[in-house]
Amino acid sequence: MNLKNIDSYFSVSLSGMRKIIKDFQSEMEKGLSGEKCSLKMIPTYVDRPTGEEKGSFIALDLGGTNFRILGAELKGNGKYKVSRVKKFVLGKRYITGTARQFFDFIAGCIKTFIKRRARVAQEERAVGFTFSFPVEQTGTASGTLLRWTKGFTVKGVIGHDVVRLLNEALARKGLPGVRIAALANDTVGTLVSRAYEDRHCDIGVILGTGTNACYLEELSNISKWHGYRTSSGRMIVNIEWGNFDSLPMTSYDGQVDRTSDRTGQQTLEKMVSGMYLGEITRLILKDLLKWKMPQSFKTEYMSVIESDESASLSRTGSLLKKIGIKNSTIDDRRLIKKICGMVSLRASRISAAAIAAVIRKIDPALSRNHTVAIDGTLYEKHPRFSDHIKDALKEIFGKKASRIKTVLTKDGSGKGAAIIAATATHDYHD
Repeated sequence: MNLKNIDSYFSVSLSGMRKIIKDFQSEMEKGLSGEKCSLKMIPTYVDRPTGEEKGSFIALDLGGTNFRILGAELKGNGKYKVSRVKKFVLGKRYITGTARQFFDFIAGCIKTFIKRRARVAQEERAVGFTFSFPVEQTGTASGTLLRWTKGFTVKGVIGHDVVRLLNEALARKGLPGVRIAALANDTVGTLVSRAYEDRHCDIGVILGTGTNACYLEELSNISKWHGYRTSSGRMIVNIEWGNFDSLPMTSYDGQVDRTSDRTGQQTLEKMVSGMYLGEITRLILKDLLKWKMPQSFKTEYMSVIESDESASLSRTGSLLKKIGIKNSTIDDRRLIKKICGMVSLRASRISAAAIAAVIRKIDPALSRNHTVAIDGTLYEKHPRFSDHIKDALKEIFGKKASRIKTVLTKDGSGKGAAIIAATATHDYHD
């Protein structure tokens, strides 16, 4: 295998992106109708905010061992203020213990937060719950845990409604008035957070350690939906796009897949997200340079290397020394930078094609403006990822690409949860 061959394998041409768009849209349609396909297209029971929602809400952000509670004041006219943030650490005894221990701890944190905010406690009873684990949403404020990730192994939660378990814990802690108004994941929170202040926002994307997206869909297009209607007739759909599988894989992608926890699944995520890009790069370098590569090559290294503009690529040399490669030449460093750029460019162009597919789904002629809210360390920290996405969208849409705005939207999992609580309250009717 030589560099020229690898470069051609990782290239995503305009025609390649167009094929991804076509296949992605086909999977979206299947998922919306309930057919078996790679995209789950999960109705979230959440509508886009109007921007006029008002009130004080509590937001819970649970997606790892650092659990956060926020107090948010929605002022209307797209204005809001995060009045207070409190962090709690979920120790090993809680994330590996029983459901009762786990949810009692969460409820205890909420009680502590409310007591310290006694002056406005009455207004802060409606709670938005961002729970960033695989959940099958069954209602505005209900969802069944499918599996734990991120090292959590709490017993007695898988297959159960996480909101019901938390409500029971709140009752045990003497907080019967605290009501979980909405359950959502971080992708939905990202869309909602931006949409509160930007009426053109209708797509939310996560490009970080993992990747996912959601978008605003007409209920009439969700043929598998037989539930309540939102007052607007629209609903945010969680695509779960990491599992999209109609993508050309290289031998390196195959190696990553075979050594992963979910072999044969999450194809797009393994070609796009920060969890895997470093490993793809490591495997290519191991082949080309015949070095004894370290067991781990972090995706964050790629950002350092690709942002190195020094004549001798000195920052790259220093990084390589730190990870055990002490005698790299300038040619070695140039090659490494080339490989990093090749892997990240492919990831960004696949991401852009998926975004384009969603836009084409909701606005085939691209006749109106769209804001894509994006969160995640890969999008935020990589020196060229966001520009590559914009360039690819220009290739796909031409001059009409000016109607698409991609915006870094941080902390949707926190602020978004409070806004979701507002949008979900009394929004559904028969």
